[in-house]
Amino acid sequence: MLFNSVSFAVFIVAAFILYYLVPHKYRWVFLLAASYGFYMNLQIGYGLLLFGATALTYLLALRLEAASGSGAKRLCLLGGILPLVLLLLFYKTAGPVIDRLNTLSDAGRLAMQPFTVKILLPAGVSFYFFQSMGYLIDVYRGKIRAERHFGYYALFVSFFPQLLAGPIGRADSLLPQYKKKRPFVYENVTYGLKLMAWGYFKKLVIADVFAGVVNKVYDQAQSYVGLVFIVVTVMFAIEIYCDFSGYSDIAVGCAKLFGIELMTNFKSPYFSFSIREFWSRWHISLSTWFRDYVYIPLGGNRVSKWRHCLNLLLTFLVSGFWHGSSLTYILWGGIHGLLQIIETLLFPKKRKGVEVRRRKHLWQLPLTFILLCVTWVFFRANTMQDALWIFSRLFWDASRPLNYLQTGITCLGLSPAAALGMTLSVALLALYDFASLKRDVIADFSRQKFFVRWPVYVLFLVVIALFAPKGVATEFIYFKF
Repeated sequence: MLFNSVSFAVFIVAAFILYYLVPHKYRWVFLLAASYGFYMNLQIGYGLLLFGATALTYLLALRLEAASGSGAKRLCLLGGILPLVLLLLFYKTAGPVIDRLNTLSDAGRLAMQPFTVKILLPAGVSFYFFQSMGYLIDVYRGKIRAERHFGYYALFVSFFPQLLAGPIGRADSLLPQYKKKRPFVYENVTYGLKLMAWGYFKKLVIADVFAGVVNKVYDQAQSYVGLVFIVVTVMFAIEIYCDFSGYSDIAVGCAKLFGIELMTNFKSPYFSFSIREFWSRWHISLSTWFRDYVYIPLGGNRVSKWRHCLNLLLTFLVSGFWHGSSLTYILWGGIHGLLQIIETLLFPKKRKGVEVRRRKHLWQLPLTFILLCVTWVFFRANTMQDALWIFSRLFWDASRPLNYLQTGITCLGLSPAAALGMTLSVALLALYDFASLKRDVIADFSRQKFFVRWPVYVLFLVVIALFAPKGVATEFIYFKF
């Protein structure tokens, strides 16, 4: 059940109404049943995997807390983490390996029958596995106590707004919210609906529209040359941001309807003055997860300079591999690690134990965005060969500027009306994100007078209805991770 489907619209309306009709002490039961129904609507077998991960980490957290020796505690921790990590490795690598073997078999380079089985990554598995592992590690560290109530813990792992693509929650923040009485609060509901509407605008009007052009070029990369690669790479940077932050806005807004506060997952990331700052604003729940459960256990920055650099590189390589086992994803993660190392060496946060205040310069904004776009090429390219082709043909025929420009425009295949619509939607996105740097745009606008607010709300909904692609609902990009 996709957020951008008619079935979800029916589901969320029914769930919202019934939730506030159910007595408080049974609401966790209702939300748990709704979450499993939401997930199993995709595939019934998914529910078994979700329940298995939940039961395993729940039982081992209790056993870990009761264990007396450090060896027993570590055994419980490994007993919960290793199966989930191995399952993730299996799902991340088995499909690509089978596809590669089938390719070699079809080419006659391998004497074997092609595999007919397809191994697909279950939707959301990375996110709720990470959430479960984070909980177990926090219990091991003594940061939180193991949850005794299985139902509340199961709801923490499976809460449907964040189940498929986050934000990855923390137990110390979410578990108390599930137990607390949550009355109907009009302001929470209206704020949640407005945030959801903004998320749908980013997904349907920007991401899905841009995806049509990006996919056309990137899926046949070696049929194109020149300026078109620069344009569609910038378009992909906008597409992936709007697709994933749009999902996160819908998830956070949806949770708010039920009185649950999820963490903000994106904070105007393309207004970053450095790669380091970008990662403090992009996919915050995942980047902080890697920081707390990978980077810091490796030693973080509390070690020698070269080891600190190695820790940064390893963390980003793991992040790249998490996105996919292909070389393009690993290289994408590695480049981000190297960029972080360069920034750390050139611009340390502390020098001789004293905090260093680094002045921000306007030129750093476009430079950071350009570096990000370079890495997005590897992230989006279907193969390493395609990525190398793109970089080698970026400035093909650039010595003849008019030809270079004309070829790029022709290859995009956009009508003037479509190009204008895309430009206006991105301008609105940029204005919103810029304003969000210092204020809550939705809350501020909600305080405007009725005759100012409502025409804008109606116009906004009309734009979504008119300009969103019609037909089958498209999946969100991060579902495949």
